[in-house]
This record gives sequence, C-alpha cells and structure tokens, in this order.
Amino acid sequence: MKTIKNICCIGAGYVGGPTMSVIAFKCPDIQVTVVDINAERIKAWNDTDLDKLPVYEPGLKEIVATARGRNLFFSTEVDQAIDQADMIFISVNTPTKTYGKGKGQAADLKYIELCARNIARVAKDDKIVIEKSTLPVRTAQAIKNILDNTGNHVNFEILSNPEFLAEGTAITDLLNADRVLIGGDSTPNGEAAKQALSSIYENWLPKERILLTNVWSSELSKLVANAFLAQRISSINSISALCEKTDADVDEVAKAIGLDSRIGPKFLKASVGFGGSCFQKDILNLVYIAKSYGLEEVSNYWEQVIKINDYQKQRFADSIVSTLYNTVSGKKIVFYGWAFKKDTNDTRESAAIYVANALLEEQAEIVVYDPKVSDQQIYADLDRLNTRSEEENRRLLTVSKDPLTCVDDAHAIAILTEWDEFKTLDWETIYTKMLKPSFVFDGRRILDSKKLNAIGFKYSRIGES
Repeated sequence: MKTIKNICCIGAGYVGGPTMSVIAFKCPDIQVTVVDINAERIKAWNDTDLDKLPVYEPGLKEIVATARGRNLFFSTEVDQAIDQADMIFISVNTPTKTYGKGKGQAADLKYIELCARNIARVAKDDKIVIEKSTLPVRTAQAIKNILDNTGNHVNFEILSNPEFLAEGTAITDLLNADRVLIGGDSTPNGEAAKQALSSIYENWLPKERILLTNVWSSELSKLVANAFLAQRISSINSISALCEKTDADVDEVAKAIGLDSRIGPKFLKASVGFGGSCFQKDILNLVYIAKSYGLEEVSNYWEQVIKINDYQKQRFADSIVSTLYNTVSGKKIVFYGWAFKKDTNDTRESAAIYVANALLEEQAEIVVYDPKVSDQQIYADLDRLNTRSEEENRRLLTVSKDPLTCVDDAHAIAILTEWDEFKTLDWETIYTKMLKPSFVFDGRRILDSKKLNAIGFKYSRIGES
C-alpha cells in the first residue's frame, strides 16, 4: 500500500477547508495543501485574525491555529500542489444546472470536469483522485475517462468519499464521524487505493466505522442519505400545517412518534423549512437520475419533498401577511436570522431568502439581523433571484448589526434562524420599542410562548393554532 505523504485538495469551501484542516490536525506527518483559484478566499484562510476565516464553524479556528504553517497550507498554486500530491481531493461546487438539459434538477459538473482536465495535464506520476463533492451516480466513471484519455499515461485510481457533515457541527462530525464511506474499484489497485485512504481516517476513527463499497453505492448513498433526512423534515412540516388547523401541537406529535424506536426523534423539528447547499440539490439530482432512467413514479415521489418545503416557506410568508390585516405594504418587519441554520454563516437555500422575497413582493420594509452573515451576502442572495432591481432590494431591505436598535417602530419580528442568542434577548425592551399590537412569528419554534404572551406580544409559531 502506497504511503501518503502529500495531500492536495482542490476547493477551499465549506467541505474542503474544514475536512483538510482536521486531516492535517490528526495526521501531522502528512503535508496537506488546500488550493483554490479564488485568491480572496485563500487570503481569508491565511488571515492572522482567525475570526476572519471564510467558513465559520465552532472549533475550526482552534484546529487551523494548530495545523496551519506546520503541515496545513492554503494556496492559489493549483498546478504545483497537484504535481506534488500523492492523493488529490476534488471538493469544488456542483450547483444545480440553470441551463440546458436537466435545468433545475441535474448537477452542473463543469467545475468537476475542469478539475479532472487540470489534474490530467499536470500529473507526471500515479495519483489517487477522490471525489469529495456531492455528485450524481457514475461521475467517477466520467472523471476516469477524462484522466485516462487526456493524461500523461500515468495511473489514476478514482475513489468516492462523500462528506456527511452537518454545517454548524462539522468539526464534531469530522472528529467523531458515524461512518466514513469509501467507494472504489474492486481491482487490486482499487482495493489498495481504498486502504490508503482508510489508513488516513484510521488515525482517529475506529476501523469498523469505515465502510468500503463499490463506487456507485458510495455515490448513491450520499444522495439517498440527504434525501431521507430532508423527507423527514418535509413530513413533519406537512403535519405542522394540519396541527395549526386542528389545535394539535406539532412538538407533542413529534415527541409521541419519535419515541417509537422504529422512527426515532431526529429531524422531526417543524420549522419554516430546510435550507443549505445539500438537501434540495441532492434531491433534485435524485429526481433527475430517476427520470433519466424512466422511473417517473420514483422521481415524482422525491420531488414532493421539495414541493412541501417550498409550500412551508410560502405558508409562513402568507401567514405574516394575513395576520397583519392582509397588507404589509410600508410595514417594518424585522428578520432575526438569515443563515440557513444556527452556528454557520452559510446562507445557501436559506428559508429567509424566500420568505423575504415573498414579503418584498408585497412592498414590506425588511430589516435583517444575523450575528454571522454579512450584508454583502444578504444582498447577493436576494439579487441572485432577479425578482427586482438591485436598487429596489437595497431600498426595501436594510441590514442591522444590533438586534435591539433595529426593532424601533417595527410591526413584527420573524424568527428565521434558530440562533441561541434570540432566546435570551431582552424581549421586554423589544416590546416597548415596537408599534402596537406587536407581532412575533416564530419560524423555528425556539421562544417561550407563555413569556412572550405575558409581555404583551401577539405570538404565533409554526405547528400550533
């Protein structure tokens, strides 16, 4: 088995950065270089102020502080890192296609292909190439075809090693993973490559948690895991709508069914909807794959998970409008939270974007407070929808750095992210600053309803009448 001395990871985003930081931290004898063509991102990874790292994850900055400069490096010198590496992780973005065949469902693999062609051009000796990005089934074969047909006649072994990180707990998930999945060929060289990667993870994880499979099973398992988790969220969210009509409490229902050992309690928290880079993208990918094989019933089944999620976000926005006397035009509504979940600065597919867009269509004036998301990111998220001009977005939506000063003369507050700090805000003071009646719409079910009602708020939350 080849001893791995040099690892290169192409892509310094939410997966590549934290994953490589943990590998470097746990394997001090391996040099790990994370490369990206985005010079600003690399500059941020190298910033002496660790609070300016481009990815916010609890525990990440401490790990980077230990390993960076020792055996962890961030660079824009892509070719040099590829040349020196024994093992190359591809961890670039695979967004849903916005054009052509498969538009709106299939994964756009252009960045993956560019990586493969770059590796083929530069590599002068044998390499193990690992898919770390979430990819549709049979992508490994495409990468292998490119490498074998355009390379310098060196041997490439392609592995699939999907990530199962939850943002906000990524470092814990890496240090104490439920399982690590490694898919590859069952040839002697393929088996040796799988063992080489396994030996890296075995520096801190027990061998029994490392699953070796064929490459197709590994690729499909990642999509299916995310689809099943998202399905649970959409399932409980569909029931939250029923609870609001029947005087049931969705938390009580979730607890009752979650105590059934066959069901279990996880991912049964009703909310304004799931977001993040993976769930929607992976389900759409699954839908597209099923359709492309003529499995219409399968694709329709999984597409419904997305439809319920969209319905939940729209329902939340509609509830705000109808409660505020069927008009929010010119009314100030404060959003607490923009990130798709707490303990991350990632906003991809965040419910807040779509709820804000729906309310801006009704001419509401929105003020956003989020402890970790920049105003540039918030405006970029809205502008990307192309619903209105950039000037209009900036006129109707403003960003605040203070959760208390931003509520002056507000008609309503909407909780869009479950940041812990929102539970301990001075709600008595907030009440005195708002117009009366003062409404709170809790899209994450994190506040104490008795306390807020006692203060005088008109409080409502998803999943209760």
